[in-house]
Amino acid sequence: MKEINITYLLARLPIGMSMLGHGLVRLPKLAAFSEWMVSSFSKSVLPGLLVLPFSYLLPVLEMITGLLLLSGLFTRFAVLLGSAIMLALVFGSCMIEQWENVFIQVLYGAYFSLLYRYLNFNSLSADQLIIKK
Repeated sequence: MKEINITYLLARLPIGMSMLGHGLVRLPKLAAFSEWMVSSFSKSVLPGLLVLPFSYLLPVLEMITGLLLLSGLFTRFAVLLGSAIMLALVFGSCMIEQWENVFIQVLYGAYFSLLYRYLNFNSLSADQLIIKK
């Protein structure tokens, strides 16, 4: 086992846990989260008809992304999904001028980019168990 493979695992796990945590904490209070998000965007150019379904879908996508990253299953898909989530969040944060959130979301996006770039070091994962069989 190479050190770089362990390094990749140690990079994949925290962002997976973060995504899982974001999703899990919102699911039990999904209606309240959705109301908060729709309210936050009420003065933006985004119509509520777009914000409402996204507010219900976001926690589920975050949870799925987190579970996949933690297990290392379908890692390429999970990294791309995480990047797509960040793009949507950056756009949304720009629409309501939450610039401090944009910065954090861009950092997450860069993190996902690095995970994508170094996917070939993802040997400690469920993906590798599937490939070897």
